[in-house]
Amino acid sequence: LDPILPARPGHGKEQILLLDDELSIANMSGKALERFGYKVNIQTDPVEALAHFKSKPDFFDLVISDMAMPNMTGTDFVRKIRDVRNDIPVIICTGHSPLIDETRAREMDIDLLLTKPVEKQVLADAVRQVLDIRSGKY
Repeated sequence: LDPILPARPGHGKEQILLLDDELSIANMSGKALERFGYKVNIQTDPVEALAHFKSKPDFFDLVISDMAMPNMTGTDFVRKIRDVRNDIPVIICTGHSPLIDETRAREMDIDLLLTKPVEKQVLADAVRQVLDIRSGKY
């Protein structure tokens, strides 16, 4: 939850599970991350995304989730994927939600909380920072 450090370029080749119930946002974010070299699996339904994650939990290097979604909140989704794999890095994106703030995100071991709308470069830098911190490169 530290501020984004601009020193590292936002490029990589890691596998990302991207969950946003708004298809246009999911596609735009996914395409942006792919341009930075990441491999992105786009999901728009949290129940399906959870099933997909459970089917191959070690395949993903990072999860990015929206906060406000039907059927399951972003924090509920994070809790459920962490039951399967507790070391997976997570970024939550939210417009404004009373269910999540910096303190709650820290308590849940969420790596970064981003406020929507998220610019493409900011998203790429956030992904790179979280991955590098988790892998000990920072």
